[in-house]
Amino acid sequence: MAATAEALDARFAALADPTRRAILKRLVKGEATVTELARPFPVSQPAITKHLKVLERAGLISRSRDAQRRPCRLRPEAIKDVADWTETYREFWEERYDRLDSYLEQMKGKERKHGRSGS
Repeated sequence: MAATAEALDARFAALADPTRRAILKRLVKGEATVTELARPFPVSQPAITKHLKVLERAGLISRSRDAQRRPCRLRPEAIKDVADWTETYREFWEERYDRLDSYLEQMKGKERKHGRSGS
């Protein structure tokens, strides 16, 4: 099921921050606690917790309780929604580049026909 416009807005807003993107990159490797996620960053653990709340509200991660631990996990289906949305634009640009390639080949053919060199 595709994400709503509001969900995509929240996901892109969450992805706009480099710290949140780095957190997601770490979570690709597997679940991690807030302490583990905070370790590589020069910010406080409460600041990381705020980033995690943004990611959670955007649906990009989930958090659970495991005794004293609060592991965070990536929600791959949410990332897929973002990827699916951007895929449309990748296809658009590929079509544009293909048309540009065709145009340039036509121009090269005309230059050869009129005895001009392309270099």
